Amino acid sequence: MKRVTTKQKKYLKFSSINVKTFFLEKSYLTIFAPQIIQHKMKYKRILLKLSGEALMGDRQYGIDPQRLAEYADEIKQIHDKGLEIAIVIGGGNIFRGVAGASNGMDRVQGDYMGMLATVINGMALQGALEEAGMKTRLQTALKMEAIAEPYIKRRATRHLEKGRIVIFGAGTGNPYFTTDTAAVLRGVEVEADVILKGTRVDGVYTADPEKNPDAIKFDFISFEDVLAKGLNVMDTTAFTLSQENKLPIIVFDMNKVGNLLKVCEGETIGTTVTI
Repeated sequence: MKRVTTKQKKYLKFSSINVKTFFLEKSYLTIFAPQIIQHKMKYKRILLKLSGEALMGDRQYGIDPQRLAEYADEIKQIHDKGLEIAIVIGGGNIFRGVAGASNGMDRVQGDYMGMLATVINGMALQGALEEAGMKTRLQTALKMEAIAEPYIKRRATRHLEKGRIVIFGAGTGNPYFTTDTAAVLRGVEVEADVILKGTRVDGVYTADPEKNPDAIKFDFISFEDVLAKGLNVMDTTAFTLSQENKLPIIVFDMNKVGNLLKVCEGETIGTTVTI
């Protein structure tokens, strides 16, 4: 076979097919290229809601570095596909305002303590994501200039457009509102395509599957049916806000490797709540 000249090389176009044959100077040049299969992402921009308790791993409280690293790996898979990612994380592994109030603490004071817990978790997740090679920004609803940017919608949107992962901390900045409500609110504000609620349960069931083995899982369910059946997806404020803005929610098991990528590719994982 004759040597392919530089001039001839520029006419060769590599593609994802297995074999392509080119006729060059009365000779055949066969190029073997590995088949490249790339799944198209179903969404362009997502808001991922993570529970603070999930960061405990097998611990009784606090943050498990191994779990953080696992989450960072999962998020990196979808980030590398070009998805725009915003994240809201709870603070239940450190402090929960409702629990404090039930023990005699002032509810408002307890909720602000819970907001600070979400910022601690946000900083921990930010460190894990950047260790994995991703660019991030932490924005908080309470001013903490030394460690995070104040939440500004336009700035958050611009970060997302530039491929940075934006973590929203301190909830809505107001007591009596959960991080579920904060997740939906931020999702609506930055115009996310979907709310992905990563939990330790693989979807929405007719009853608690950990207590009732006969509970039936829904693959798809409407907002109206969730309310009619009294199912627990998010708190009422968050759920109503999502319904009014026609923002779908997908509840899935975040602790199963590969689930986050599958959801973003459009596979039926967990339960999808739609209009």
